[in-house]
Amino acid sequence: MEETPRSLTDAALVARVQAGDQAAFGLLVEKYRRRVERLIARLVHDPAEVEDLAQETFIKAYRAINAFRGESAFYTWLYRIALNTAKNHLVSAKREVMTTSTTQDNDEGESFDLLEGQGTDDTPERLLLSQEIARTVEEAMAELPEELRTAIQLRELEGLSYEAIAEAMGCPIGTVRSRIFRAREAIARRLRPLLETPPDRRW
Repeated sequence: MEETPRSLTDAALVARVQAGDQAAFGLLVEKYRRRVERLIARLVHDPAEVEDLAQETFIKAYRAINAFRGESAFYTWLYRIALNTAKNHLVSAKREVMTTSTTQDNDEGESFDLLEGQGTDDTPERLLLSQEIARTVEEAMAELPEELRTAIQLRELEGLSYEAIAEAMGCPIGTVRSRIFRAREAIARRLRPLLETPPDRRW
């Protein structure tokens, strides 16, 4: 049975775009637009700017797609363009990079699994603790250097592999692992008083 455009892999869609099929690129935009916007929103907090930067990302990707050779996954290549676009915007606007909101990903259930083993009853005390933990994580993320914050966001919130993060950030896998480890340690130090965990445990 012949595949419909929506059932094609990214590689097949890219091949169609490179052959001149603009509709195939539209399907890639449809597939990744929300994820690209979410990624940019972790660096830029103005919704209007996020939308513009996401559009700019896809325009850059479309213009450069003939140079894409499939040496990495398409979404990894696209994420790198999105990261660079957001960073360039922040540099040109001379703005400080801001942290992600912990509420942006609740609809997809993506968050640090910080309450595992804490019980399942939604008591007022537990709900209050959850809110305090979320606020503490947000504050800890805000204090991280940009490289650490981006790495931990791509890993914990986007679920990217170390290899994909290395490709997106343009650095060795070892550097990615180090950044994520350091980010987790920094967050853990802020959470220990809340979770009453010993120093040899993260949470």
